[in-house]
Amino acid sequence: MSHPSPVLFAVLSILLVIGWSSGFVGIRFATDAAPVGAVLFWRSAISGLVLLPFALLWGPRITAQAVREQAVFAGLGMFIYLGGFALAIGRGVPTGLVALMADLVPIAIAVLSGPLLGQSLTARQWLGSAVAVAGVLVVSAEAAALGDAPPWAYLLPVAAMLSFALATVWQERRGGVNLAIQQRLCLQCLWAALMFAPCAALWGGIAPPLTGAFALGIGWLVLLATLLAWSVYFMMLRLFTPARVAAVIYLSPPVTMIWAWAQFGEPLTVTLFAGLAVTLVGVAQVAGRGRQETHI
Repeated sequence: MSHPSPVLFAVLSILLVIGWSSGFVGIRFATDAAPVGAVLFWRSAISGLVLLPFALLWGPRITAQAVREQAVFAGLGMFIYLGGFALAIGRGVPTGLVALMADLVPIAIAVLSGPLLGQSLTARQWLGSAVAVAGVLVVSAEAAALGDAPPWAYLLPVAAMLSFALATVWQERRGGVNLAIQQRLCLQCLWAALMFAPCAALWGGIAPPLTGAFALGIGWLVLLATLLAWSVYFMMLRLFTPARVAAVIYLSPPVTMIWAWAQFGEPLTVTLFAGLAVTLVGVAQVAGRGRQETHI
């Protein structure tokens, strides 16, 4: 694979970290202005509608089978994934900790690939998994002591991360219908909006609050966390090796922690960053061995 200039890699890396981190911070901001169900519904619906013309005009013909298949991936990879993280943040789990748990997806993918794809982990990857989990436990204990979230809320990011990993491995196993990037993302966003609609109705109403804060939060999530983050991510995967792209994504938890501290006053301690460093070392051992990390 030919490598573009280091300057292009640096520029795209900055954009990717900003976009990836903005999803967690944007949820934290938007849920201050509206119920979490409404935030998730409108983020998904507007993102899907923005992408719809591009999905219809460019790419292979979208078949009924493709629509059905993307519904399954939307349920696992968006409805449970985004919903779990958003609910956790809305219940008071520190934003940086949620971002850190999201970055454990490569480990979950590696572990699930054994029974589902017949791809066993190496001894180094098992060791890296143990190190990464130990780091998360350190950060979780510190965050629980500093925060006021109920104990069960800390399980939500774990369930969300596992759901995303399962969707990724399942898609790799099935092969799936060939679709362009914007088509997959469009269909999954629209399916997710349908799934979030009844939740929004039950969790405070689906009607959007007519406030500037809500409009800013949704615009943030659509433009930065969805369109920017995913577009740059897939672009980088075409230009650079998956290991280099994964290394960039692993920078999002510290950026998210600092961003949440600056914007929302969430606490920062030496223990949090120490646990973060341990986790990133472990994740690098798992994902840095040539395994391709696939997001859906």
